[in-house]
Amino acid sequence: MEMRHRAYEELNRYSAERGVRRSVPELVQPHSGGSIGVVLYVLILLLTAYCAGNATFGADWLSLGSLDAGARGEWWRAVTALTLHLDQEHLLGNVLFGAVAGIAASRLLGAGVAWATILGAATLANYAEILITPITHRAVGASTAVFAALGLLSGMAWRQRLTLRERLWYRWAPLIAGMCLLTLLGAGSAHVDVLGHALGFLFGLGVGWIYVRTGVPNNRDPRVQVIAGCGAVLAICAAWAFALRLAL
Repeated sequence: MEMRHRAYEELNRYSAERGVRRSVPELVQPHSGGSIGVVLYVLILLLTAYCAGNATFGADWLSLGSLDAGARGEWWRAVTALTLHLDQEHLLGNVLFGAVAGIAASRLLGAGVAWATILGAATLANYAEILITPITHRAVGASTAVFAALGLLSGMAWRQRLTLRERLWYRWAPLIAGMCLLTLLGAGSAHVDVLGHALGFLFGLGVGWIYVRTGVPNNRDPRVQVIAGCGAVLAICAAWAFALRLAL
């Protein structure tokens, strides 16, 4: 890895000496342990789907945990709605796309920080959606988190590209690519929560930009990963505890 870093430094120096505009970003050593976050992500979605389908504790999980603009004081819905799905197709799509995006983010940030960030950005997006939509609005699904992960990746890549001596098109390419994916995958039938997808992407984009600007991807302390990952799981458990407390 050290030899590869030296090669990149030499290439950038060579380009600068000859007035070449294009530069090459320094390689970042990927984090390990990304599969742990994906396994927990899948298990949480499957466990919630099982409990909701079987009315565990005699509760209507969909009613208690869905995003409900008419219940703006129930903050936990911004979290619990991310774990609920309407049918198997809805669940499977978010499991697959979320796993792919989560692995990519985990390699850049570490599993704990990546999934905690995705959860945080998606929760903020959901709560913002509660505040700005009509009181009749309802929504569920991890797709907001999936698009928060996509925005996170786009924001990190975009911020890094802006620091390079490249043409304008190359600098803005990550943002344009992310917005294209948002348009292609985030819109659809009348039942698709387009606003939630867009808000998730925007919050993730902003956090990704800030992370690269402040050097978060360079933090390799395993304790940070453990604390962030455990915090994310506990936040989901706490949200569901608040949602189910009246039914227990």
